[in-house]
Parts: sequence; structure tokens; C-alpha cells
Amino acid sequence: MAHENRWQHFAHDADIGVRGLGATKEAAFEQAATALTAVVADPASVAPLQAVEIACGAPDDGLLLADWLNALIYEMATRKMLFGRFKVRIDGDRLIGAAWGEPIDIARHRPAIEVKGATLTALEVRRAKRGGWIAQCVVDV
Repeated sequence: MAHENRWQHFAHDADIGVRGLGATKEAAFEQAATALTAVVADPASVAPLQAVEIACGAPDDGLLLADWLNALIYEMATRKMLFGRFKVRIDGDRLIGAAWGEPIDIARHRPAIEVKGATLTALEVRRAKRGGWIAQCVVDV
């Protein structure tokens, strides 16, 4: 059911697609962020110890999703953190979000791969046929 908040991965050549499904557009963006973390490690293993605020803007929902995911990738790389919980508020072409996480613990998180960036490939943010929202794109690994 599309109303249920959840995330998925989908295959795409050598890269990985991330998809968020949510009752609202904001929930779909949050779930896409969870799918992003799940490319690297199990999101359930990440303790929400530290909050990082993120703001971005873009002229359409698709580019806003890519900017949101790229901002998270930047924060993960520069802070050497993983995030497991997210909150998003979208107002027109602006996103105000927060990500909660902790420093990477190699032994506990066992990071699989590094995500280099969100791409415009398979980028879409739309209402689902059965209600709710879908937010997805391919990430470069």
C-alpha cells in the first residue's frame, strides 16, 4: 500500500536506485533518505545521537529530492556520520530538514559502500496511483 511509509532499493546498472514511499511528499522524502542510508548500512543500527539541520531549495520536486539526498551525502562524508532518522518540511520550493545519527562505527555499522551522489537518473517525485507519494532516484556508488 502506498499510504504506508517505507523505503526500497531498485536495480540500475552498476548503481543503486533509492525509493521512498509515504503518505505525504515529506514522508516519501524521509523514506528516500532512509533508503540512502540503507545502501551503506542498516538504518536500524544507527543511533539518533546527534541532529544535523539541512536546508535546500530547487525549482521542482525532483531536483529538490536530489538536493536533499546530496546534502545528506555531503553531511555523511564531511562529518563521518550515518543517519537513521529524518524529518522533512517542504514549503513550495524550499526544504527544511533534520537528520539524526551518529559517527560511523566500522565494527558495528559495517559500511558496505560509499555513496558518491544522487543523480538525475530515474528521478521522480509523484503521487502514487493508490494514494500517497513516491520519491526516487539513482545514486552513484
